Amino acid sequence: MLLAPYALPGELARVTGLSEKRDMVRGRVGEILEPSPERITPRCPYFGRCGGCQYQHASETYQSRQKVEILREVLRRIGKLEPPAAIGLIVGPPWNYRNRIQLHFDGGWIGFREQGSHKVVGIEHCDVASPRLNEAVGVLREMMGDRRWPRFLRSMELFTNEREVQLNVLDSGGRHLSRSFFEWCAERLPGAMSAALSYPAAGSVFRVSHKSFFQVNRFLTDRLVDLALESAGGETALDLYAGVGLFTVPLGRRFRHVTAIEAVASAVHDLEYNARALSGTVTAVRSTTESYLERLSEAPEFVLADPPRAGLGRDATRHLNRLKPKRLTVISCDPSTLARDLAELCTGGYAIVEMTLVDMFPQTAQIETVVKLARQGF
Repeated sequence: MLLAPYALPGELARVTGLSEKRDMVRGRVGEILEPSPERITPRCPYFGRCGGCQYQHASETYQSRQKVEILREVLRRIGKLEPPAAIGLIVGPPWNYRNRIQLHFDGGWIGFREQGSHKVVGIEHCDVASPRLNEAVGVLREMMGDRRWPRFLRSMELFTNEREVQLNVLDSGGRHLSRSFFEWCAERLPGAMSAALSYPAAGSVFRVSHKSFFQVNRFLTDRLVDLALESAGGETALDLYAGVGLFTVPLGRRFRHVTAIEAVASAVHDLEYNARALSGTVTAVRSTTESYLERLSEAPEFVLADPPRAGLGRDATRHLNRLKPKRLTVISCDPSTLARDLAELCTGGYAIVEMTLVDMFPQTAQIETVVKLARQGF
């Protein structure tokens, strides 16, 4: 198999810098000799240098179709599974969808890192970032020219609800940023001094603190929740890797009792706050998923799992197979770990009922998948 980034299937290209590892050959595209009819001119002037996007040279409909085919291939190759004959596809607006970005600062530049490098590509805007984030990039570029700007600041994360902008410093070179810096930022960027941001989604408003995760696509988050919880309802539900409660709160409206498991302290506090109106229904537990499942002896009716890129893993899938909940929905942001986890769950008696690719990250190689499973015989 040959991997050559920025080449499209069926194209004739001159590839250089070939390296082989096992059954995989990697190289760089030097020249496209015969382009695919699906090739288009990238919208972003930084595409090919900035490492954020990988697919801007292909039409949006082609990107989505190719992601479905990649998902099928990975399920067969890694999971040894035959994918469903029909894999659903949900798409949204392909530009200005991100509510969160990471910015890097180096030598007077503000921007993103090159693919596979720590070098910073200076930018003036980002076509996949929301309008408010692009405004914030412009503000920060201006502030960098001021003597008050801390030259030791290396990276920062911005998160927005399109009204306020939350600033999360990721790397300041081990040095302390003074309160006056954030006060200065807040003069230009409302929300910069706030400990948490209020984000409307899925029929509720969620408090999201600095270290808490929240879905990135501002257009498709509601559709993701609706899909994952479609037809779910009953007595008991379990929300694994619950975060701030994006799925927990809607589950609390559908089930008599919901237990939400989250390991990050700030997210647990947010979850408890966000589910406060459901205090008799929702119980938040700070724990790793593996530890909680190990202690659990009785299966809930429904389990939802939205793990990080590492997936569920061997211990979690083993305990789920032991507990045998009737219905299980897995949300995955990595096809490889999804294929591994599904192979274990199907071996343990589950059958794939429905699989849908939700294109949460247009212009990029990232693939988000929602898989609904049921115990065979139910």
